[in-house]
Amino acid sequence: MANSIRHLIEEAVKSSMRERNKERTSTLRMALSEIKKEEIDRRVELSDEESIKIIQRMIKQRKESAAQFFEANREELANKENSEISILQDFLPEQLSEDEIKDIVLNAIAETEAQDSQDMGKVMGLLKSKIKGNADMGIVSRLVKENLQG
Repeated sequence: MANSIRHLIEEAVKSSMRERNKERTSTLRMALSEIKKEEIDRRVELSDEESIKIIQRMIKQRKESAAQFFEANREELANKENSEISILQDFLPEQLSEDEIKDIVLNAIAETEAQDSQDMGKVMGLLKSKIKGNADMGIVSRLVKENLQG
């Protein structure tokens, strides 16, 4: 895996160090550390898909933190979290637009013949395999709920 996500992040760390971009360097080192920790814990080399899941988890944590900081009027900390999110998003696959997600959701609802919110699990199970890291699952979940109720 010469151009694995891990390798791309390692190269990005080197270039950000050369550019003396401390924030980018520390954020990318944090991501690398999370990936390496998971590899050590599981004693395997992670696939790109697994690395993407780790990066998505880090982004989700930062979004939650940013929201809490913003509510507490700590905008400088919220901005730092948002900045880290944008750095991490560079290593995710191209994200689907909300309209594209809605089309996929509607197809999945039709495919599973889902009728109401009790069928949400079926639909989400199918969507996880179809979307595979190309969308924020929070948005996907919201769209499924909206389309199963209405």
